[in-house]
Amino acid sequence: MSDILISRRRLLKTAAAGAALGVAPGLGAIGPAAAAGLTMGIIYVGPRDDFGWNQAHAVAAKALKAVPGITVVEEENVPETIAVQKTMESMIKLDGAKLIFATSFGYFDPHMIEMAKKFPDVEFRHAIGLWQADKHPKNAGSYYAYLHQAHYVDGIAAGLSTKTNKLGFIAAKPISSVLTNINAFALGVRKVNPNATIQLIFTGDWALPVREAEAANALADAGCDVLTCHVDSPKVVIETAEKRGIKCCGHNASQASLAPKGFITGAEYKWETIYKNFADLLAKGQKLPNFERGGYDKDYVQNTAFGAGATDAAKAAATAAIADLKANKPYVTGPIKDNKGKEVVAAGKTIDNYDNFLETTNYLVEGIVGSLT
Repeated sequence: MSDILISRRRLLKTAAAGAALGVAPGLGAIGPAAAAGLTMGIIYVGPRDDFGWNQAHAVAAKALKAVPGITVVEEENVPETIAVQKTMESMIKLDGAKLIFATSFGYFDPHMIEMAKKFPDVEFRHAIGLWQADKHPKNAGSYYAYLHQAHYVDGIAAGLSTKTNKLGFIAAKPISSVLTNINAFALGVRKVNPNATIQLIFTGDWALPVREAEAANALADAGCDVLTCHVDSPKVVIETAEKRGIKCCGHNASQASLAPKGFITGAEYKWETIYKNFADLLAKGQKLPNFERGGYDKDYVQNTAFGAGATDAAKAAATAAIADLKANKPYVTGPIKDNKGKEVVAAGKTIDNYDNFLETTNYLVEGIVGSLT
């Protein structure tokens, strides 16, 4: 836990005690910072420089700081416990935050929900699509970006950059959001290279660096010459691929600097767009959406600039795919079978990029070598 976080909580406790004695009038949801403009709080479950999930949000926070009239307060390494409630409360009472971004899954219920009830004049938004209109406070909500679209682009670029036709995917857990990204990558690969296969390994949790390194080395030993992943911080996977002399695609944020020889491209969140849009709405006195989602068509995701590992054919095909996604053209079209031979998308059927079908994925598509257990 950071010294800054401890200091914040001590200040909050001291201020609360002073208020009880009647010596700190005016301390409440709107602090001095609010008078100069909008103060926004962003909370991270891990370090801001993890080359992954947290860094993707931190990059957006940095961009927000350059916007006139906006003050950004941040806390990193905040666990998914009562600690996050204390952090939210300190941001509101001490910094005058009027919008809180809670970026980790476990922050939502009960922690963010309780704070939203306690501070009805503050807006709270969570980075996963969990908010429900019939259950949760109206000053709370969710925002979500369809990273699977960028993983599809990764797959196209990877499928045209492999020489062995064996690619590896390292993932944390077999839940729908992860499976959607795995399948999107596989669909991209096999669209341009039907002979390729994707070997899949689940590590069992979001951050297991030793297990991730073991998985990356195992896939390299098995002949995979391109690796990608869905774990909180792809740093270990990308660095291991580079050490083994094979190529890689990134996830969450940019890992291009970690693999100057083998990096192809990567799937990145572009939270900056959502954060700036929300700030603009609040500045205009308008209501924030309670459930916001989008992909390339709304500039909510992007692909990392091509690296040395991308072939010319990969760059051309991936660029064309991005143009289609920006135009909101669906990339999932049947017939599609799972890797056990069962048809999951009928011939001629097209799945819209925003369809709930993609958010409830419970299978692996054809071409993936691996299982959900």
